[in-house]
Amino acid sequence: MLLIYPPIAKPCEPPAGIAKLSGALSAYGIKHRVLDANIEGLSFLLCQPQVRFDTWTSRAYRNLNKNLDALKTPQIYRNGSRYQRAVMDINHVLETSVAGSSTAVSLSNYQHKELSPLRSRDLFAAAEHPEENPFYPYFEQRLTEIMEEGKITRVGFSLNYLSQALSAFAMIGFFKKRFPEITIILGGGLVTSWMRSGKRENPFQGLVDRVVSGPGEYELLSVHGINNDERKHFTPDYDLLPLHDYLAPGIILPYSGSSGCWWNKCSFCPEQAERNPYIPIPAGNVVEDIAMLANKIKPRLIHMLDNSMTIEHMKAFIRNAPAAPWYGFARVSRELADDDFCMGLKQSGCVMLKLGLESGDQDVLDAMQKGIDIETASKALRTLKKTGIATYVYLIFGTPVETPASARKTLAFTTRHIDAIDFLNLAIFNMPAYGEEAQQFGTHHFYEGDLSLYTDFRHPKGWDRKQVRQFIEEEFKRHPAIAPVLKQEPPFFGSNHAPFFVMQED
Repeated sequence: MLLIYPPIAKPCEPPAGIAKLSGALSAYGIKHRVLDANIEGLSFLLCQPQVRFDTWTSRAYRNLNKNLDALKTPQIYRNGSRYQRAVMDINHVLETSVAGSSTAVSLSNYQHKELSPLRSRDLFAAAEHPEENPFYPYFEQRLTEIMEEGKITRVGFSLNYLSQALSAFAMIGFFKKRFPEITIILGGGLVTSWMRSGKRENPFQGLVDRVVSGPGEYELLSVHGINNDERKHFTPDYDLLPLHDYLAPGIILPYSGSSGCWWNKCSFCPEQAERNPYIPIPAGNVVEDIAMLANKIKPRLIHMLDNSMTIEHMKAFIRNAPAAPWYGFARVSRELADDDFCMGLKQSGCVMLKLGLESGDQDVLDAMQKGIDIETASKALRTLKKTGIATYVYLIFGTPVETPASARKTLAFTTRHIDAIDFLNLAIFNMPAYGEEAQQFGTHHFYEGDLSLYTDFRHPKGWDRKQVRQFIEEEFKRHPAIAPVLKQEPPFFGSNHAPFFVMQED
């Protein structure tokens, strides 16, 4: 079997989903190969000949290898302007590599002028003409080599982001044309969202033989004739991935301690709309897995991928500190406002926590059933700052329960605590198309396409997207206390690179 991670996703860490699948197959001795076509495909585009000769392009091509090497060293993360220049130059080479084509690529995205990953007919079109994909020269040769080297009968694609969809289907189309006897299996986070948001049957009949919703390891084992107990735990296996090729100053070990969300009560939440169950891995298994993996691959950083780490898992880390610094998402809770608990997190190696605060207005938080007390959030930010744990705070504007006045309360809260916030992520609210609240607010199509996960809505208080965007751009972002923090956001890599800017060097 061949497992493929298609382009484009941020090329800074190995794909955790593929590693989990590999671990399950390895546990039963099932022979398989792994292909991170994302990191290989991006490397292919970066190696294309220079086609423009303006000053910036010539400089970016000239310094490409130096900049790529720099992102793999800790020194560049101590100089924000140098880091930004290196990343922007690398990305410029990537953009230039497809200049004049119908596609636009970056270090974190892929767009086509005419085809949309939200329309199934466009995905079929991408499969029908794979040679039009900019990665085609790469994957035609690479996949042909792999197929000629071994007896591959099944190919599985791990599709997690919209930015991967068109290239994934171009690769599927290549297999269907060149190796029609191959069984194609499609899974991953994006596919799960599609299937649990109204697509109960395979929407890609004729191209994809089997669509997997949810954790894929048990489905793959059943394909191989193994009826496994779905409660069995598999340790991820990263041995077949090119761990030293990613753009980071050392290996990042991504690990999921759970799937779904343990809170799972927030209004307008995609997890609820998709009815994703919360499935945690026992804390003992999490600690054992990370200890074993850290001993084997010697990561510089551990990335906890959970929607929100549980207090139980954090306490397990306090008792058994991982062998490398770590970061991840956490819910604002009274534990994070406790000096001793936060000091324990710090001593366990926690360098940054991502906090989905969403709003600085208590009424909005209550209406959204966030379960967050704004005074606790205030104390948590102060406590984390005092103990030396960086914060990456997420805010959402334009929810149906928000008004301009409540948005300004969020602005006021943010400015009062800006000295305790290291990074900010601002977003405009999107209504899940299949949630219970969708019809309540007079929805209409927002993104054209049968695979769209979100829908527009009529804001009950007239706080529409145009007004929300205007507030963010002209009022929030321009505030003199907030603007400097926003400038600290690592371009393209965001929170994936942010910990390296706050980690203390040995």
